[in-house]
Formats: sequence, structure tokens, C-alpha cells
Amino acid sequence: MSVIDLLNETLQSKWNFERTMKIQDEMIPAMLEGKDIVAESPTGSGKTLAYVLPILNKVDGSKKKTQALIVAPSQELAMQIVEVIREWIVGTDITVQQLIGGANSARQIEKLKKKPTIVVGTPGRLNELARSNKLKLKEIDIVVLDECDQLLSREYRVVIKSFIEGAAYGRQVVVVSATITDEIKLVASRMMFEPVHIEIKPEDMVEVGKVVHSFIKVDERDKTDMLRRLASIEGVRGLAFVNNIDQVLMKETKLKYKDAKVVTLHSDMKKEERKKSLDDFRKGEARILIATDIAARGLDIEGLTHVIHVDVPHTIEQYTHRSGRTGRAGADGEVLTLLAYKDEKTYKKLLRELEKKPVQKIWFKGEIVEGNSKTVASKGGNK
Repeated sequence: MSVIDLLNETLQSKWNFERTMKIQDEMIPAMLEGKDIVAESPTGSGKTLAYVLPILNKVDGSKKKTQALIVAPSQELAMQIVEVIREWIVGTDITVQQLIGGANSARQIEKLKKKPTIVVGTPGRLNELARSNKLKLKEIDIVVLDECDQLLSREYRVVIKSFIEGAAYGRQVVVVSATITDEIKLVASRMMFEPVHIEIKPEDMVEVGKVVHSFIKVDERDKTDMLRRLASIEGVRGLAFVNNIDQVLMKETKLKYKDAKVVTLHSDMKKEERKKSLDDFRKGEARILIATDIAARGLDIEGLTHVIHVDVPHTIEQYTHRSGRTGRAGADGEVLTLLAYKDEKTYKKLLRELEKKPVQKIWFKGEIVEGNSKTVASKGGNK
């Protein structure tokens, strides 16, 4: 028997995937039983449907009250979750409303008066609406934190705690992420009642592509030009991560000047600008999307050939989170780091902890090839 058989007939009839994912097999029954859950599962492993389907099964669209709250750290992820929910509620009386920063709050308040069944939003805007009592937290029975490692970090922790404590008595709390540290587990458990812990490892996923971890040695000042070169390679679809907004803006200015096939995504952009960047990238008009971690959180972009660490990540969790974007749904991928001399020690330590053997590559005759300047030069000489 599939866990889908536990859902109502409407949801069963809409299920059109060949099989369920492991996270869905474990989370759907636990959520239907009303248990609090802490779930750790790789990027692209089916987490969104693992909590959306039980929510849709449990809420009652005929009741004019908001019954479920889904919190996401970025506008893009919130919008993406809303899109998924909209697909599944067609033909039902369940309604959904997104409450995100950067959008018109007066319009959102008007929509809240109609009591949407489910709301999905970002912490800042949700907090604003809850404090002005436009969002009635006490009616909410289910609270989901997507990318909980971000939401329970010190930056948001107090606000998130207020959402959970303000929700209905006996509410169900579900937290999910690709990486959950022991500290986050501890913080989460303090807000929950006897939570079930679910952990899905990459090897538990049905289709995992072969992912190569590689690096190119490059001076810090030459990284922008290396991105321009990478964006000139036919067939590359790369998500490039930098550690702060200033770097995104600087690289954007230089690359736009050189007409490189590159777009950017960062938190200072307006909603329309973000949407245009993502659309251009998804349509293939740009080959590389440069972003910070926060901007790219939870983004579902199909067919990524490369994840590019322009800046070496600070932690193993950050490296894993970024790298999990490629090699999804059975496709192969490459995790390429632009490695400056000052970061070599950090990079080697990260890869040692992950037990990955990185491959050195070099830019040679318009493409990236395996080897270093000595080995490749000797090949070139033999031709």
C-alpha cells in the first residue's frame, strides 16, 4: 500500500507520479497522525509535497478561517510553495494566500479578510500582519517551517517562536530542511511536543545522479572574468554562489558591461526584477545565475549542470546545501569551486569532512578540462 492511499480521494486522483519519495513515505503518515516533526532531507527530495499533501488532507476549505501557516525564509521559496499548493487545490474550496515582503501589504490585508485556508509567507511580513492582528494566529492548527535552519537561526528565532506560541492550543508544528544542526534540533524541540525525527540521506533517494566535485585555481581578482568565460560555454546552466550582496552587485555591474549571459538574484531586488532574472535563467537566455544563499534558498531550478562556489562556503552545511542543487532527479552534475590561494586550506578541510575527492581543472582553449597548467600544457605541446 502507498502512503497516497491514506489521503482523501480528491488528492489520490491528482497524484500522477510514478512513485513516492522516501521523505513522503515517512512524513505523510506522521503528519496525518498529528505528530510534531523535525525532518532533514536533501534538496530536491520531495519535501514540499511531503507536508503540503497532509495539510490539504487535514484542512477544511468550507470553514472561513485560516488553518495552516507555512513560513519560508525567502520570497522566491514562498512563491514556489504557493504555486505547488495552487496546482493541488484546483476544483476544491481550499484557498491559499501568499504574504511576502516587497508586495502590496494593503492588498494582502484585503485578501486576509476573506480568510484563506492556508497562508504562506516570509517572517517579516507575517510578523507585521500578526502584530496588527490582521493575521489571526490563534485560529491556526498547523505551522510548517520550510528551511528551518534559516528560520530558527538567531535572526528570526524570536519572531518564529511568537508564531508558534500564538497558534491554536495543541497546534501541530513541522520543521523541514536539507541540513539541520544539533542546535537547531534543540531549539525546534523546545517549541514542539515530543517531535518525531526523520532523516533522509542522499543515498536513500531513488535517483541520484553522479556529481563531480572540482576546483579551478584562480586569483580573487580574476573570479568575475572566470564567470564570464563559464557563461560562454554552450550547455552550461550554473547557479553561482557568493557570500554577500556587495559581491553580487559588483560582479553584476562588470558582467553586464561585458554582455555576459549572466543574471543575478539578491534580497535588495524588487519582486518584478527577481521574477525577470529567474524567468531569463529558466528560459536559457542566461547561462549563469549569481546569488547569495538567502536569495537562492529552496529555489527549484530544473536541469542545473553546475553549482559554482565563487566564494568558498564557511561551513560544511553551507557547502552541502548549495551543492545539492545539481545532480537531481537522476541527472549528472558538477560542483565547481573557484579557488583562491587564501581559501585552499578551508576548501580541503570541507572536502575531507565530506569524504569527497576533488578534481583539479583548468581553463584551456575555451573549455574546462581536467588537470593543471603543467599537465595541460604538455598535452597541448604534443598536438
